[in-house]
Amino acid sequence: MNVKILLEYDGTNYHGWQRQKNALTIQEVVEKAIFKITGEKVKVIGAGRTDAGVHARGQVANFHTNCRIPVERLPYAINSHLPEDIAVKGAQVVPDDFHARYSAKSKVYSYTIYNAPFPSPLMRRYSYFYPHIIDVEAMREAAKAFVGVHDFAAFRASGYSVKSSVRNIMRLEVRKASNAITIEIEADGFLYNMVRIIAGTLLEVGSGKRAPEEIPLVISSRKRERAGITLPAHGLCLEKVVY
Repeated sequence: MNVKILLEYDGTNYHGWQRQKNALTIQEVVEKAIFKITGEKVKVIGAGRTDAGVHARGQVANFHTNCRIPVERLPYAINSHLPEDIAVKGAQVVPDDFHARYSAKSKVYSYTIYNAPFPSPLMRRYSYFYPHIIDVEAMREAAKAFVGVHDFAAFRASGYSVKSSVRNIMRLEVRKASNAITIEIEADGFLYNMVRIIAGTLLEVGSGKRAPEEIPLVISSRKRERAGITLPAHGLCLEKVVY
């Protein structure tokens, strides 16, 4: 049977989702936990291949298994062999052709900026600390230019090539609650470091280093050097995968 699971994890201690030869990853840890309860060497396919240090509240994955454990009991069984920073939050049987990555219609990522005079030890793993004044309204105005189908080559990490850098951003919201500014983006796909570069560009707008009106010009330039900085990985979280 093909099993779809919902995962939450703190990515601090891992070198991303995807298996690597000489580094510990989320995929490897989850596959080993499944092996311990099924005796099967399965390949767990993740919807989002999160990078080192990136977190997930709503990662979706699937794997094929012949195990006889009732699917509603699988999360409990797998969790009993997982460390405290990874958890399976649900499981269900899906059609054989379901693929966590390729069946997805969109993904939702958030980037959190902690904006206060002093850092927060409790927020340090999950947000980027920025102690200066931020104009959230300017960020919201700039965010409007990203929505829609565009060539986002300017917001792709240098040195990484893809067949097409055109993506559709359905939604980009900038919210503030107390000292946390959250940038949430839903798109049909993301380029490498795209969310972190968009977040860095919006932060430059919020800090007065560039005007909201510049964003359409940055997008149309297709040049990485025209966009903002790449913010660190630890502020990024995969929130949801839509099917």
